[in-house]
Amino acid sequence: MSQVSMSPSMAALGAASRPERRDIGLRGRYAAERRFRLYGMAAIAFGLLFLFLLLFSVVSKGYTAFQQSMITIPVEFSEQIIDKDNERATNPQKLVSANYPVVARDALARVLGVAADDRAAMREVNGMISDSVRVQLRNLVTANPAIIGTTQPVTFLAHGDLDSAFKGQINLDVPEKDRKISDRQIGWMNQLAESGALSKHFNTGLFVNGASSRPEAAGVGVALIGSLYMMLIVLVLSLPIGVAASIYLEEFAPKNRFTDLIEVNINNLAAVPSIVYGLLGLAVFVNFAGFPRSAALVGGLVLTLMTLPTIIIATRAALKAVPPSIRSAALGLGASKMQTVFHHVLPLAMPGILTGTIIGLAHALGETAPLLLIGMVAFVADVPATPMDPATALPVQIYMWANEAERAFVERTSGAIIVLLIFLILMNVGAILLRRRFERRW
Repeated sequence: MSQVSMSPSMAALGAASRPERRDIGLRGRYAAERRFRLYGMAAIAFGLLFLFLLLFSVVSKGYTAFQQSMITIPVEFSEQIIDKDNERATNPQKLVSANYPVVARDALARVLGVAADDRAAMREVNGMISDSVRVQLRNLVTANPAIIGTTQPVTFLAHGDLDSAFKGQINLDVPEKDRKISDRQIGWMNQLAESGALSKHFNTGLFVNGASSRPEAAGVGVALIGSLYMMLIVLVLSLPIGVAASIYLEEFAPKNRFTDLIEVNINNLAAVPSIVYGLLGLAVFVNFAGFPRSAALVGGLVLTLMTLPTIIIATRAALKAVPPSIRSAALGLGASKMQTVFHHVLPLAMPGILTGTIIGLAHALGETAPLLLIGMVAFVADVPATPMDPATALPVQIYMWANEAERAFVERTSGAIIVLLIFLILMNVGAILLRRRFERRW
């Protein structure tokens, strides 16, 4: 066979091209790495941008919900209106059914200088006062009937439209027919503001009041209590059941097809849409067991079913993270399997278990769909005394307010979202702090 000889010049050219090809390959890999980093930073920036837009949208619309416009004026508790026939001693119900909105209207009309016989003006004056004044004045009188016939300074809520106008949420430059507050009411609003009778106060009612058709009197107090009851039920039920199931599957259960089937189904249950759990809760707890609809107990049981797979998966991952040498050392020193798990493995896995539990609770706190199906969309104005009483939850309250047509409910909706986000952030920060505080690195 003939051999092809390579000239010295060709050999030198080949030897010189090899480093060049190597340099080209290195430059290509470095360029690909830089592009990958740029893609990663762009993805992070993209996500942060949308997070900023979301928070800005919610906060810009909702921060005003933490302030409420209130009117402080001297109110004459006229005996002619409240107890004309002086029957309060023999008929206490007379004080309950008195026409208290007229008392507040007349007091405000006197401050504004409106004549009592000007019916059109008196209607507009009445439109500046929240309907909740009826309950407020009634409670004052029934608690102390001696104030009848006297004049007392009283601070009460302004009407929702006046509150929105005073906060600058209504465009006052549009024609009068296109807004809910008249020109005369705007003049009275400015007059009250200049005299100090109309001012903004911290809205404690947002946190203590229940549902109301009047936006200025609506609050998330009932929803907060209902959510608290449900989270307590979820914690009491899901934590011990989830941890016990995880310990058995991870430490004691034999490895066979049956346990493999259980593990696969647990992973599948974690991905099931939450509304399916609502259907299950409606069928089992309401229709079959006969529990009352709209009760925090039913909501807690439904959310427990939804949270269990998350806690089981997190707990199993925490148990797997404990080094096998811990188990071997404990067994080698004579500890039983039970002692090894509960005295050595479980304490070391506790940070991961707590983290998974808190994240599961945070997930349950923000759920709405399953609660809608079990009837927790009821109009509940009174704070539930027990988990068996009618209640609602914070995300459900947000959902109901978002469907209201009045402009003043927009800020209430965003304000409630801010409250929910604060709770979720605190729970997630707590999970991170607990994990960092108790975790051990191997």
